[in-house]
Amino acid sequence: MLEIDGSYGEGGGQIIRTGIALSAVTGRSVYINNIRSKRPKPGLAAQHLEALRCIALLTDADVSGLKLGSTELTFSPKEVKSGEYNIDIGTAGSITLFLQCLMPVAIRIKDPISINIRGGTDVAWSPPMDHLRYVMLPTIAKMGYDAHIDLIRRGYYPRGGGLVKAVIRPSVLSGVVLHREKIEIMGISHCSRLPEHVATRQAASAKEVLAEGEYDAQISTECSQYESTGSGITLWCPGMSGSSLGEKGKPAEEVGRGAAKALLNELRSGASTDVHLADQLIPYMALADGKCSLTTRALTSHARTNIWLVERILDVKFKTEERDLVCIRK
Repeated sequence: MLEIDGSYGEGGGQIIRTGIALSAVTGRSVYINNIRSKRPKPGLAAQHLEALRCIALLTDADVSGLKLGSTELTFSPKEVKSGEYNIDIGTAGSITLFLQCLMPVAIRIKDPISINIRGGTDVAWSPPMDHLRYVMLPTIAKMGYDAHIDLIRRGYYPRGGGLVKAVIRPSVLSGVVLHREKIEIMGISHCSRLPEHVATRQAASAKEVLAEGEYDAQISTECSQYESTGSGITLWCPGMSGSSLGEKGKPAEEVGRGAAKALLNELRSGASTDVHLADQLIPYMALADGKCSLTTRALTSHARTNIWLVERILDVKFKTEERDLVCIRK
């Protein structure tokens, strides 16, 4: 059984998500201690529990320590089972972080998995659902990953209520070298239970900032009456995104400018992937058959923690030089 120190590096939920996902893929048992020890509220949070319960169900795993606030966990997976599942993360728990833990399991399934997930789609400290759909999925599809995600309704903090349907099919990953592609910027500016002009103003201010950087953008607006109240905007092009969420008292123009500035910051680096995508790709690069490489503006603490963990579980070695990240099987 592999022992993992959950306090390593940034010491957050990323170690749980990656560690359990790779345990499920490899069939290797893991023991994680010091879980989220560097957070204000250490131990497993509610959204971690739902992800772990789902992975345990999918893999018929033997699990101990699966309770709120637990700082240690033992996970011993068996065979991965396909089928249809319904998951409620609770209120505005992040659906994208849940899927980050679940999606690598596709490497082991024999038949498709269909999952209906209720929770938050556009919440703080989490990639927005549009980043997952329009940046992450197209990138790992180049490696051979096969999945489709439908956004049925959005869920904002604190009420949540978002709904996503994910269909994940058996996949065999191949190595890929990611290069900067032609830049065509797209975007979605959205709001729920707010005046339509909120989404319109977010989009307009984002386009103004992008135009100053000599970029054009096609940004659609989406106004709905979902269970929760909120707004946000995500802009993307191949390998990169920038996003921003509305807050009470925060002008819509500021929301739009924030997303545009975030994307411009990545574009100006000349890299193939943004810093967040680079972090998210690390497990897939390690699971692919063949050399994988990308360039990114900088390696985040999340990425460095992910590399440390992946190298402990899988027989791979990552090489980092300035902006280059390369994964090679030993």
